Amino acid sequence: MAGDSGKKEEMSKVKIISTSHVKPGKMIGRKECQLVTFDLPYLAFHYNQKLLFYKCGEFEEKVEKLKDGLRVVLEEFYQLAGKLGKDEDGVFRVEYDDDMDGVEVVEATAMEIGIEELAAEDGTASFKDLIPYNGVLNLEGLHRPLLSVQVTKLTDGVAMGCAFNHAILDGTSTWHFMSSWAQICSGSNSVSVSPFLERTKVRNTRVKLDLSLPPNPVNGDANQGPQLREKLFRFSEAAIDKIKSKVNSTPPSDSSKPFSTFQALAYHVWHHVTLARELKPQDYTVFTLFADCRKRVDPPMPESYFGNLIHAIFTVTAAGLLSANPPQFGASLVKKAIEAHNAKAIEERNKEWEAAPKIFEYKDAGVNCVAVGSSPRFKVYDVDFGWGKPEGVRSGSNNRFDGMVYLYQGKSGGRSIDVEIALEAGALEKLEKDKEFVLEV
Repeated sequence: MAGDSGKKEEMSKVKIISTSHVKPGKMIGRKECQLVTFDLPYLAFHYNQKLLFYKCGEFEEKVEKLKDGLRVVLEEFYQLAGKLGKDEDGVFRVEYDDDMDGVEVVEATAMEIGIEELAAEDGTASFKDLIPYNGVLNLEGLHRPLLSVQVTKLTDGVAMGCAFNHAILDGTSTWHFMSSWAQICSGSNSVSVSPFLERTKVRNTRVKLDLSLPPNPVNGDANQGPQLREKLFRFSEAAIDKIKSKVNSTPPSDSSKPFSTFQALAYHVWHHVTLARELKPQDYTVFTLFADCRKRVDPPMPESYFGNLIHAIFTVTAAGLLSANPPQFGASLVKKAIEAHNAKAIEERNKEWEAAPKIFEYKDAGVNCVAVGSSPRFKVYDVDFGWGKPEGVRSGSNNRFDGMVYLYQGKSGGRSIDVEIALEAGALEKLEKDKEFVLEV
């Protein structure tokens, strides 16, 4: 098949040179930290992959600088240099010991790939070999590093692919770590905001899980189901303002404050994806978002809480209702779902889960779903290791399914937002042609 030979050619462009490991720069001793109710559902997700690419030269020098900075930042974020483990009762935890391998660092070259090519890439096919741990489950953190970094030399720059074990941290913690690492590499002597590592302060219920790896865990390409395609849609400030003002042309019926940028954009994506899927009016469609609970729990946790402190929040309606009603209808559904997820709702959800633990799988996101992960609040373009801001920030091919959406701060800055969408190929083609969705202002 022509497609396969294209893939093989793509793969041959990336050559692995070496693999090494980096540990914290000082002795830390034995540390154990129980995983809590917010962490455990993600054990059967794949490692969370991020790709940043930079225009710069002197590759070997850059790699050494990254490793030196990593030694320093891991003195605080040492959990990333550990492994998953279980205590004598079978409760999962993060374990760190000075004799563990630490973080995996892979060096590679791809002398036929340039920054421009990566920046123009809509899908994830040409990223695959620039990011480690494709199709690797978080549960494999029992015997693999919890963070693997691949630094690849390009024709005119460097690609940095990171695979984080999603059972031990969420997006807020991921970007806290990345910005701290970049600070050190840019000349800081220490991390400006230390991670808050005491997970059990937010929840201390000991949940025993009897989980073991499937017989053949690495199945990155075994994506049963529809043929998916991904695309990056870039919404400028003007487009975001247009989306927001359209949704707010009629204020919320309960006279509360106007719809936020997130609520407006969430409706916009949900509505147009539903149209592109050509659902019947009576078909249900689910909107899911992964909400940060740091400020929602009681007592609230610091922004620097290190771990997963997110919940999947759902709202559902019929496709016909979503398309027949004004934008305020869909935006209100999203707004109400978010506002209802307060400390009491979180407590009830946790108790319910602890009584009958359920490990998340993609199908749990809901029927005909649009699921939003990541956040444009993360300052991904401020991750500067001392050689300038990234030319692009993307997600890898892990944890994608029909309807998965990642939101990023826009490359052009300000209020612009990049929207990465994975959809069944036919639906994505319709979405690309939907002028009301794309809004080229």
